[in-house]
Amino acid sequence: MKVAVLYGGISNEREVSINSGKGIMNALKKKGHEVIGIDFHPARLEEVIQLKNQDVDIVFIGLHGRFGEDGRVQSLLDMLGLKYVGSNVLASALAMDKQRAKVFFKKAGIRVAKDCLVTKKTFDAEAFDVPFSFPIVVKPNHEGSTIGLTIAGDEETLLNGIEKAFEHDEEVLLEEFIKGRELTVAVMGEYKKEMTLPIIEIISKNQLYDYEAKYAPGMSEHIVPAPIDEELSKKIKQQAILAHQALGCEVYSRVDFLLQDNGEFVILEVNTLPGMTATSLFPDAAKVIGLSYEAMIEQFLLLSLKK
Repeated sequence: MKVAVLYGGISNEREVSINSGKGIMNALKKKGHEVIGIDFHPARLEEVIQLKNQDVDIVFIGLHGRFGEDGRVQSLLDMLGLKYVGSNVLASALAMDKQRAKVFFKKAGIRVAKDCLVTKKTFDAEAFDVPFSFPIVVKPNHEGSTIGLTIAGDEETLLNGIEKAFEHDEEVLLEEFIKGRELTVAVMGEYKKEMTLPIIEIISKNQLYDYEAKYAPGMSEHIVPAPIDEELSKKIKQQAILAHQALGCEVYSRVDFLLQDNGEFVILEVNTLPGMTATSLFPDAAKVIGLSYEAMIEQFLLLSLKK
């Protein structure tokens, strides 16, 4: 097939997206596909629009963060009548909106952390009442890769964290801090026929599983499968598929959880375009079941053509 790959973009995750794009393009070439690579930028939309006249069979979106993972690129491709890999406009936008996604998770019976949303236009630091006990997690509502995140142990740190997060987003999400093990579940398959890959436990060498820990080689350890009992593993996998379906995700996603010492777990978020770099989680999970990176990318293509 002739496949266009969009990578790069203008979000804070640009460098990660470039690496994801390189991996995706190399995998497609190894599978014999003709590949057109586009370093995407909203100011150069004509590069994407021209794909309509180049007999492209499908577009593989290797973008992360805003203007890629949030439904805007998917909307453009829909208007152009171009098929693309992954979730549709609404599912992409919902998953990128952490607070609103939690409404759907809660309705589906998935446990979520207590939260409070504050907006830049209306936020008044002097009149603000702390919504729950410290520590509190502060993060931009529409960012990924823990960009702009603060763990606040007191009111001063909380207010500073909110201001820091406002540098990245007009909305900031405050959540109760839940101590637990970081788990992630890769989900893939046709709608209502999804399967999960082995659960990964992430052990960060930093205090938080932050940007450096996610993408710098050697800064985190991925234990696959996660050392948890079979019954609990089954429950978490079921909830991952439920979260994927609750947002209307398609083809593939990665669902993040926190597992507490008492066996309870809460969902963090769903990633509709998870990283596809050499240190990324989804490829690690696929490898454990004998699915090579190239075969995994090929599966995403084939599943997307069935949408």
